[in-house]
Amino acid sequence: MGKKEGFFERFFGISKNGSTMRIEVLAGVTTFITIAYILILNPQILADPYVIMGDMIMAGKVSNGVFIGTCIGAFVGTILCAIYAKVPFAQAPGMGLNAFFAYTVVLGMGYSYNEALVIVFISGIFFIVITAVGLREAIIRSIPDAVKLAITPGIGLFITIIGLKNAGLVVGNSATLVSMVDFAQWKSADGDITLICGALVALIGLIVIGVLHARNVKGSILLGIVAATAAGIPLGVTKLSAFDMNIGAKFRDFAEVSLFKMDFAGLFTGENAVSTFFTVVMLVLSFSLVNMFDSIGTLMGAAKQSGMIDKDGEIIHMREALMSDAISTAAGAMVGTSTVTTVVESSAGIAAGGRTGMTSLVTAALFLASIIFAPIVSIVPGAATAPALIFVGILMLGNIKDVDFSDMTNALPAFCTIVFMPFTYSIANGVAVGLIMYCFIKLFSGKVRDVRALTWIISVVFILRYAFMTLG
Repeated sequence: MGKKEGFFERFFGISKNGSTMRIEVLAGVTTFITIAYILILNPQILADPYVIMGDMIMAGKVSNGVFIGTCIGAFVGTILCAIYAKVPFAQAPGMGLNAFFAYTVVLGMGYSYNEALVIVFISGIFFIVITAVGLREAIIRSIPDAVKLAITPGIGLFITIIGLKNAGLVVGNSATLVSMVDFAQWKSADGDITLICGALVALIGLIVIGVLHARNVKGSILLGIVAATAAGIPLGVTKLSAFDMNIGAKFRDFAEVSLFKMDFAGLFTGENAVSTFFTVVMLVLSFSLVNMFDSIGTLMGAAKQSGMIDKDGEIIHMREALMSDAISTAAGAMVGTSTVTTVVESSAGIAAGGRTGMTSLVTAALFLASIIFAPIVSIVPGAATAPALIFVGILMLGNIKDVDFSDMTNALPAFCTIVFMPFTYSIANGVAVGLIMYCFIKLFSGKVRDVRALTWIISVVFILRYAFMTLG
């Protein structure tokens, strides 16, 4: 064990980055447990169009294939973050992008699952090219400080609302859009007791995490998740009976419908070749824009939280991290899953102390092991991981103190960046609206020279995207 730790210490520079092997392992496990829900939800979402269309046989095959593909795609992206970029970030299929894939491209536009994979693959190749030539780095540098400093607190609010939703603490309301769960439902004969129990489990987990963190207990987030999972057993939230060990069927369907099953010929077949080509290009650009700014926003927010910013304000190992993201998108399509990107839940592992690629190595190993041990992963309910997201939101929101609210030409773009992330459920929208506001308020305030040319170009591209491309 000593030799192994010696190798990992030398390779990742664990102590040099102010961490220890124990902290890195705990952080990797924390990240995995926080993001493990994607292994369950992604297959459901990508198979749902076939469920809606009544093709239950294909739905079952897609679900099984996508499960294996999700595990492999997440493993590839996260292992690249570990050994190539050496950063504590995890990658997995993005939730907004998989919904766009399923409900807009497949269900809405009529493309097949295998044709849609081609669109994701092309966007991945596009990312590899623009990352290799340094364009994505240039785009990051073009983001003004007003927007850049607002990204971390914006992501904090974004993952907080995800956590509140997963906990069942915040629910939909037709009159006010959202409201708090009605804890008094238990008195009603038709009340949803399950929702109340889930909310209670999340609150228990949040209190445990807060108390342990206040007492400087290492691994407080992971311990909080474990405590919440245990609390969910008597309340019926943690389901110990949800075991499905039929791994053979998943591998058979994976080989049949997902592994290297991209349908290039079907995608470009149409009565009007020009119209078909234009539609595909628009879809590729739509996937690419959302993925690019989701990943850029997550990288910048997580890097700031983990102290991975150099003296010039740039992300350490930025090009390697971006290339890992690009390769994993293409690789994910090859194994049958939607766009793989850097996930915001990486912040949970960073908050637990993860500072090096060792954190990602642990997470990657757990993604791969999930192919066999998925039933164990599925035991942890969303209500138990929700408090981890809420707590990390607290930590990230603290960075709002760095935002300059004294100058309205900086305050307005920063504010829009922060609020559009949670209220539109998209990191990319927050960055996009922030950039657009920055350009126009500087223009009409007589400070147009503060705006770089590339910032204008990006803003115009986003305006065109909102005007002409469906948001899904």
